[in-house]
Amino acid sequence: QPVSGGGAPDAASASAGESETMWICPMFCVPPTSEPGRCPVCGMELVPAASGSASGPSSKIEIDARARRVAGIETVIAREEMLTRQIRGVGEIEVDESRMKTLSAYIDGRIEELYADFTGVRVARGDSLAMLYSPELYAAQVEFVNTLKYAGENAGGNPRVAASNQRLVTSSRERLIEMGMTEEQIQQIEADKAASRRVALHAPISGTVIEKLAVTGQYVKAGAPIYRLADLSSVWLVLELFPEDAATIKLGQQVTASMQSRPDVTLEGTVEFVEPVVDPNMRTVGVRVALENADGQLRPGEFAHATMEVPLLSENGMARPAIVVPRHSLLSVGETSLIYVEEKEGEFHLRKVRTGPTADAMVAILSGLEAGESVVARSAFLVDAQMQLQGNPSLIDPDKAIVPTVASPDTTGEGTATTSEEIRKALEPLSPDDRALAEQQVICPVTEAPLGSGGMGTPIKVDVGGREVFICCEGCRGSLLKEPEKYLQVLDDYSANGSDSEPSHEHPPMKSPDNQLPRMELPQMELPGMELPETKTPN
Repeated sequence: QPVSGGGAPDAASASAGESETMWICPMFCVPPTSEPGRCPVCGMELVPAASGSASGPSSKIEIDARARRVAGIETVIAREEMLTRQIRGVGEIEVDESRMKTLSAYIDGRIEELYADFTGVRVARGDSLAMLYSPELYAAQVEFVNTLKYAGENAGGNPRVAASNQRLVTSSRERLIEMGMTEEQIQQIEADKAASRRVALHAPISGTVIEKLAVTGQYVKAGAPIYRLADLSSVWLVLELFPEDAATIKLGQQVTASMQSRPDVTLEGTVEFVEPVVDPNMRTVGVRVALENADGQLRPGEFAHATMEVPLLSENGMARPAIVVPRHSLLSVGETSLIYVEEKEGEFHLRKVRTGPTADAMVAILSGLEAGESVVARSAFLVDAQMQLQGNPSLIDPDKAIVPTVASPDTTGEGTATTSEEIRKALEPLSPDDRALAEQQVICPVTEAPLGSGGMGTPIKVDVGGREVFICCEGCRGSLLKEPEKYLQVLDDYSANGSDSEPSHEHPPMKSPDNQLPRMELPQMELPGMELPETKTPN
């Protein structure tokens, strides 16, 4: 025989379970409600919220080990390291301009002989490269020889005459030097006491003849170039980089390069100069890298690939480390960046961070995170989705405020109510009279949510039959004007129950089933008549 009232506990538990279930809009238009239905703003069907949302928004979420394994949530430790990025460039091998010399004729004359008679020949400093005949130089040598003779003959005579002769010797000697003769050549003339009709031109440096500008028998003017020499033991690699890359390059930066002709050989060099202007045609900046070329394998005109590792963060000109996490740990929208930090086992906290530069798969965190903390590295979007289902701050609304329970009027009968910071800011744009009316009304009659909460902004005033009523958003206007008596009764009931010591519910229910979206009627379409061809039946 069944026990009387045996079904009561089940009914009680069922009703308790229903009352604990909160319903939310998939688009998060309004705060969670205790009754199912449709969202009064977007019209979408409300869905049950995840457990724990009834306690109000929170910046943390707890996920058990089983759910964590199913979701594939993994964490990594935020670490401090030097964040660098790689800059690649292509450049051309050029002659080091500081190691170039030009051999020119100091006086007018005729080239009698060219000893370095082709481009590319290597010479040593002091080698004879050409023989030049010059009547002017010959006359200067004869004058020098004569002054030497006169000075020697009158060395023991009148001191004043001897001093004058010595001045003439010095003047003649300096003239020969100005005509391009070397000290060794002048000493040879002093020893032989004879002038030479031809003078040898010597290499000013050791290097390679990169340009031959005269031929044998050619008459040249004073200052005309005959050879151009270059010391190729050190060459330049001139890279063309984009301005944003060149801005990170510092003098002394180490560079690794490889030649197209020798891809298996790695070359090491240093940055010596960064051009101060941008090429108007290429829109690039030249970066000069010095490379050693002792074996002479680096040929000017050849192209090379270069790679540089540059630090992304610096302070007072010095590179500094940064706290880095994987890029897929970061959730970003607009200028807002979020990460989830596991402060305890299974307890994940939402953090707003300020990010810095990125390199490869890592991103620098400038503030909001400390080294050694555990951050979600995989399935961060699943953790964020769970936060959204619980009505907590998330990527969609990271600044979501916790809406407190609206307090009942105090015993003085003034009808004032405590509001959150969000509600206070939402009511600030209203005039003093409208603000007092909104504070007295407290809730929106359609959604029954506190005015100014849930990110709905400043309440909107609507005239309903001569009575001024505030609604949370424009989405509630149609419902209010369609059934004004129903929603005015909601406000009257709320005002009448305001003197109770406890509110009838923590989150005012949303009477959504009555707020169905209007059915859309499509016009009838008339299709053109189609006549089928006649078919003949067989006999």
